[in-house]
Amino acid sequence: MGERDLPARLPEAAWTRRADLAHLVAALGADNVRWVGGAVRDTLLGGPVKDIDAATPHQPDEVLALLKAAGIRSVPTGYDHGTITAVLPDGPVEITTLRQDVSTDGRRATVAFAQDWRDDAARRDFTINALYAHPQTLEIADWFGGLGDLAARRVRFIGDARQRIREDHLRILRYYRFQARFGSALDAEAEEACAELAPMLKGLSRERVGWELLTLLGLPDPADTVQRMAERGVLPVVLPEAGAGQIAALRALIQEETRQRIAPDGLRRLAALLPADPRLAESVAARLRLSAAQKKRLVAAAARQGEPGDARVLAYRLGHAEAIDRLLLAGADVSPLGNWAIPRLPLKGGEIVARGVSAGPEVARILREVEDRWVAEGFPGRDRVETLLTERLAARA
Repeated sequence: MGERDLPARLPEAAWTRRADLAHLVAALGADNVRWVGGAVRDTLLGGPVKDIDAATPHQPDEVLALLKAAGIRSVPTGYDHGTITAVLPDGPVEITTLRQDVSTDGRRATVAFAQDWRDDAARRDFTINALYAHPQTLEIADWFGGLGDLAARRVRFIGDARQRIREDHLRILRYYRFQARFGSALDAEAEEACAELAPMLKGLSRERVGWELLTLLGLPDPADTVQRMAERGVLPVVLPEAGAGQIAALRALIQEETRQRIAPDGLRRLAALLPADPRLAESVAARLRLSAAQKKRLVAAAARQGEPGDARVLAYRLGHAEAIDRLLLAGADVSPLGNWAIPRLPLKGGEIVARGVSAGPEVARILREVEDRWVAEGFPGRDRVETLLTERLAARA
């Protein structure tokens, strides 16, 4: 693909013809709105568009007033930073007042509202994210060569790469995420800057690091990017547990997901990057501020030892997602879980008491023993469970 293959006009797409967006544009004024960011970039690449962002020179209070006058519901989701969300019938749109950086400390920026589209573009991270499209003519404003970089599948910082990273250290991880998603041609300046300034990642909030890692790992095939992050000294800063063996395990997992047609999953791939050590997995989950459900899956994956065994038994004992993780990490078949719903043991403790067993630990023991046989026999129906209980009670007599 060459630079000439990308037009300086946004191709029409389903979202550009939305009636509710036309209503929004009419409310703000066509010359005071530009579509920007992912919607523009992804439409140029012919991909799906999830979120639509708009930029405007209107101040936040003006945006609120104009939307109200047009009968459009709005939410001041980021009022102090100039962002208002318009709640539209076919999906929300974030509208952000043009901004320019006043000061930054690598973690957060102090911004001032601006009136110049180029000033707003200059504070963005990568050239491919600084393309602005007029909502009616669809003409694209490109001040920093983003169209050429997008055509070449090159992720390049706007301006001096080191300066942009010093403004926001998270841009190192964002660079690799965008490189894994869009990149093919490497930008030498960006690569060197990320390697040189990687230690700055230590000062970031753990939640932001965790989100970026999981999002990167959830892309179709991030293995080469992760390998390069390791080689350039970036991965050891945020995930020192991931050695060469773990990166090989990530590649094997991706191959297995592809072979079995299982969708990518960032958390499962994070598990591949960690040694099989549940305590270590707990530590990493805490460090990255993962949710309780994410921690449970990560620890279950780290408890893998030897062959995973019967897929349905594994799912019953651990959970559906946890079983799929373990099976794929072991290179085992997940098809037995395809349309299978985890059953519930058709027996209650009260039924055992009704059969003459005093309430207490003995009931729990019998219930557990019947359950173990029920699982071992492949989850038979109620009649078989009653037989298993009768046999257990007879042995007790």
